[in-house]
Amino acid sequence: MEGNQSEISEFILVGFQLTEDMELLVFGIFSLLYTFNLLANGMILGLIVFDPRLHSPMYLFLFHLTLNDMFYASSNLPNLLANLAKHKKTISFVPCNFQMLLMLSFGSVECLILLAMSYDRYVAICHPLQYMVIMNWRVCSILAITCWACGFALALVQVILLLRLPFCGPQRVNHFFCDIRSVLKLTCGDIWINEMFLFADGILILAGPLALMLVSYMRILWAILKIQSKEGCKKAFSTCSSHLCVVGFYFGIAMVVYMVPDNSQREEHLKILFLFYTLFNPLLNPLVYSVRNAQVKAAFHRVFQKKRTV
Repeated sequence: MEGNQSEISEFILVGFQLTEDMELLVFGIFSLLYTFNLLANGMILGLIVFDPRLHSPMYLFLFHLTLNDMFYASSNLPNLLANLAKHKKTISFVPCNFQMLLMLSFGSVECLILLAMSYDRYVAICHPLQYMVIMNWRVCSILAITCWACGFALALVQVILLLRLPFCGPQRVNHFFCDIRSVLKLTCGDIWINEMFLFADGILILAGPLALMLVSYMRILWAILKIQSKEGCKKAFSTCSSHLCVVGFYFGIAMVVYMVPDNSQREEHLKILFLFYTLFNPLLNPLVYSVRNAQVKAAFHRVFQKKRTV
């Protein structure tokens, strides 16, 4: 790292070309969205922790997903807000690499947790009698730990491969944060290994889990159609549709950003898409799971009733 740092000590985050007045306006809007993100996700975490009726495998994974969303937003938005407020766009070499590590880690963890949640729904609907045996707390804990460990391990490999390269190009990163694909363009070494590993990660973290989820939900849909009770069918479909909304939004944008070949003409569009993803994806989970999930809504009502009685 020291060798690279002697050649380049900081990067300039190009971001979006805005006037100072517009930057202050954007700072206010993004601050409100970030605050709402922390409050909404924090409320979901509080409900899961303090409501015993939500102490089930499904909500254990939702707890980890919500926690990961808070970490993901906090890995880049505070730096973006600080740059907007101070009207500066620089970031030092080490913080830039650390930001890359966190962004890649939390993004990978989210994919794996969503895969674990789809497996949980598959077992709950297709094998209801064995659900508590298969999805016991030991299995759920191992799955959750594996998601976090694999996410961070894969991200660490990417950052280590980047650090072996010399930085001798311009210091301008054409993004509003240290995106690994944008930073790779500033190197003057051979990056084919990095691109190969990025593509392999895309298959392993995006395409692979998405294919497994599609297979599991095809079997889930088949099982739901066999349910005789209208109430049971409605409950199963409501639970799965919440998860499918999150999966569709997350994987759709992530695959466009990381799996589609990069070119200069679509860089600006990708920045806008990634900004939308960074701001609104962490807000999606609390909105979807509070509006479409009956158990979470019931937990909200119980909390409000307790406050009224007090």
